[in-house]
Amino acid sequence: ISTVLSADQVNDPDILSINGASAALMISSVPFQGPVGAVRIGYIDGQIVVNPLESDHDKNELDMVVAGTDDAIMMVEGEAREVPEQLLVDAIAKAHDEIRRIVAAQRRLQERAGKTKREPKVAPKNEDVVEAIRAQVGDRLDGALFNADKEARQNATSALRRETIQHFVEQAQAAGEDVAAATKTYTNAFDALVKSTVRKAILERGDRPDGRQPSEIRPIWSETGYLPRAHGSAIFTRGQTQVVTVATLGSTKEDQLLDGLGLETSKRYMHHYNFPPFSVGEVRRMRGPSRRDIGHGALAERALLPVLPEETEFPYVLRVVSEVMSSNGSSSMASVCGSTMALMDAGVPISAPVAGVAMGLVTNDEGNYRILTDIQGVEDALGDMDFKVAGTEEGI
Repeated sequence: ISTVLSADQVNDPDILSINGASAALMISSVPFQGPVGAVRIGYIDGQIVVNPLESDHDKNELDMVVAGTDDAIMMVEGEAREVPEQLLVDAIAKAHDEIRRIVAAQRRLQERAGKTKREPKVAPKNEDVVEAIRAQVGDRLDGALFNADKEARQNATSALRRETIQHFVEQAQAAGEDVAAATKTYTNAFDALVKSTVRKAILERGDRPDGRQPSEIRPIWSETGYLPRAHGSAIFTRGQTQVVTVATLGSTKEDQLLDGLGLETSKRYMHHYNFPPFSVGEVRRMRGPSRRDIGHGALAERALLPVLPEETEFPYVLRVVSEVMSSNGSSSMASVCGSTMALMDAGVPISAPVAGVAMGLVTNDEGNYRILTDIQGVEDALGDMDFKVAGTEEGI
């Protein structure tokens, strides 16, 4: 648990919470594949700055948090004012240099104050079970997994999973084995086979589950002025992901007061994101927004901030709400695209249209990899990266 006990309103404490959590795990007896370090990176007066001060926020063209280990980047999150791609790469590299220093400090701390690590109990992989399942399903798994329709793919894979597990559990029961243990073993093995099959097809052949090539984007359809009574609206569809975004204008007195640990401020642009259960074919109650909903809303909000007009030029408060109608990956990036069109439909003079896309990655132990453009849900779940990027024609 990270608790802010003191805030100087000069240095943002969120970076400390990441480093502190990693340090606590390092000196504990908990098995941990860290340490992890984190820094905030800025770009001020033509220079990449590590952990810029809050007072420099207005002239900072890049506000990005980067976290990672000494040999890999784990997380990138932030906003920028149309910065070039190479600057973003240089900033991440600079952050990684600092992360290595933080990681080294945590290792020294562990040597001096760390407890003996407990050995985790990891169930060994049973390749014989996986091979037995592979022989049982044959080429039917490819037929189930590789389908452009998400629902058809899920239904076919689930049916094959049930049939296969039942076959082997009946054999285990006849042999007098523990049925519960056998069910768990064969379920895990089937899921492992699904993951390896999808990843191998992408890596070796460039074949994605919905038949696209690695750099291919799903079909896009959109329309503005979709709702007759709203100030501005748009519907944006990419593949099986569809978002309706509504823009509403208000007076300057309706801005939102931000009472956080930093300096007291307010904002005049708000983006909210709703992810109802029907969008993924689920039945659950409608409650308040989840952490994911809040995060996706903030992500899309940050993407549009740099192109909004100044208050002196356009004296209105802006609220944009994205309603996810159907989701098969990248609904937050669909919200970015829909927000751009809804704002323009409402007559907001943004400086440039903004679009977003989710990028993926699949790797193997030999160092081979494939970069995927516009990932869908299954590629997010079974892949190695979900990197959402938004920008204009000019920059990130």
